[in-house]
Amino acid sequence: MKVCIIGAGAIGGFIGARLAAAGRARVSALARGNTLEALRRHGWRLQQGGSLLQAPAHASNDAAALGEQDLVIIAVKGPALGAVASQIAPLLGPETRVMPAMNGVPWWFAEGVPGIGAQRLISVDPDGSIGRAIATRRVIGCVVHASTSIVEPGCVQHRMGQGLIVGEPGGGRSEAVQAVADLLAHAGFDVTHSADVRRDVWYKLWGNMTMNPVSAITGATADLILADPLVRAFNSAAMREAAAIGALLGCPIDQSPEDRHAITAKLGAFKTSMLQDVEAGRPIELEAIVGAVRELGERLGLQTPSIDAIFGLTRLFGQMRGLLPAPAAPRPAG
Repeated sequence: MKVCIIGAGAIGGFIGARLAAAGRARVSALARGNTLEALRRHGWRLQQGGSLLQAPAHASNDAAALGEQDLVIIAVKGPALGAVASQIAPLLGPETRVMPAMNGVPWWFAEGVPGIGAQRLISVDPDGSIGRAIATRRVIGCVVHASTSIVEPGCVQHRMGQGLIVGEPGGGRSEAVQAVADLLAHAGFDVTHSADVRRDVWYKLWGNMTMNPVSAITGATADLILADPLVRAFNSAAMREAAAIGALLGCPIDQSPEDRHAITAKLGAFKTSMLQDVEAGRPIELEAIVGAVRELGERLGLQTPSIDAIFGLTRLFGQMRGLLPAPAAPRPAG
C-alpha cells in the first residue's frame, strides 16, 4: 500500500515512523522547511520506550512528485487544512482514501445529519474548499488517543497511548477501512474499527474542548485545572452543553463530566496540545475544537453560554498574541 503523510509533526511523525518501520507500506511525506530537510537527512525518527525507532523516508514538498496514493493521512493543525486541500489533488487516484488524524470536529462531520441542514460547517470549512477538494466518500474518520511531542523537526517523542479509532463517516464497517485498520495494527497501534466513528469523534471532543482552551489561556497543566473547583465546575457546565448538542446529533454521551474528569486526572500534570502550541508560538485550533461545537449548537437552537465564554476568551487571547487572525477594526460611529 502506498501511504502519504501530510504533516510529519507530533502525530504525523508518530504514525509515519511506525508505518515505515513496519515495512508493509511504502510511506512518503509531503513536507516543507526544516521538517523536509530532517526527513531527507535522517529518515523517520521516533523516540519511544527509551529507544530510537528510525526508518528511511521518501519526502518531498511537491505532491505531484509523490504521485497517486492508496491512503493519504492528514495530520496538520486545523488552521493549515485549507492549504493542504489546495495541494492534495496530485495524491488522489480514483480509489484513494483520505484519513484526517486531527483534533476537533472535521469538515465532514455534519454531512447528512438531520437538523443541521445541507450547509457546510462554516467554522471549519469557511469557503467550502476543503469539502470540494476532499469528497466525503474518500474519507476515513479517525480519532487519535496518543500523547506525542516534537523533539526537533523530523523527530517525535511518544509519551503515552497508541490508540487509533477508524471508521466510515456514514457509519457501518467496510473492507477498505478494515484494510487500513490491519495496516495500522501491524505497525503496533491499538486499532478499533468503529461502526460509528462520528460518535467517537464527539466523545473525544467532549473531553478536550474545555481542557485545551482553558489550559491555553491560563498556562496550567491538566491537574491544576481539575484541582480548582471553580474552573472544574465551569468546564463541567460547558461539557453538559456539548453533551446536549451531541444527543441531538446522534452522538450521546454516556458519562457525566465528573466521570470524565476522573479519567483525565489519571493522566497527571500533562500539557494539552493547545497549550503546547501557545508555548511554541503556533496558531491554535480554536475553530475545530470549540467554534464548531458552538456553531452546531446555534443550528440546533441550543443556548451554550459556557461554550460561548470559552470561545470568546480564547479567541481574544489568541488574537492578542498573534496566534489567531487579528480582530476586525471597529467601525467609526455615525
